[in-house]
Formats: sequence, structure tokens, C-alpha cells
Amino acid sequence: MVASGDAAVAPGVTRRLISEFAPHLPASDTPAPLDELTTRERDVLMELPRARSNAEIAARLHISEATVTVHVGRVLGKLGLRDRGEAAQPWPSASQSG
Repeated sequence: MVASGDAAVAPGVTRRLISEFAPHLPASDTPAPLDELTTRERDVLMELPRARSNAEIAARLHISEATVTVHVGRVLGKLGLRDRGEAAQPWPSASQSG
């Protein structure tokens, strides 16, 4: 192994590394960020990359503009985003997120 350029790590070091860093890894049952969103929040999120205004999104989804504003705020909060620009990145469809 070492001759081919790989590093050799003693088993004791490996165990210490795993025991040190394993508690900081996300749990396997941690939901994906999109799973935290309601269906309607996902609907609004999917409209953001299309650069539609709140009024346009509201008309398209048959909800009020104020409701769109609330959903956009919740999406940003749940996904830890700063603004609509960050939220406008392409997201997988709801069927692809889980």
C-alpha cells in the first residue's frame, strides 16, 4: 500500500479519528432540506428560478400575494438561504427529493 503512494494509518489512530468525528456526522435519518418544506412551499420554491414576481406566482398557484410572501420567507428560513437569488437555483422536483 505505502509503496503505491497510499498512506498507512495505524488501527488505533483510525479508531480515534472515527470516535472523534462520527458524532458530528449527520444522522442517516436526517431529512433532506426539501423534505422540511410543505407541498405549497415547494410549489412556491419551484417558481423562483423562473424569476416570477410574487403577484405572478400568486396568480399561477391561485393563492394571495401575501401568502406567497409568507411561503417565500418560510422557504428561505427552512433552507437557510439569504434571499430569493439563492433560492432561485435549480432544485430537484419533489419526486426527486426523496
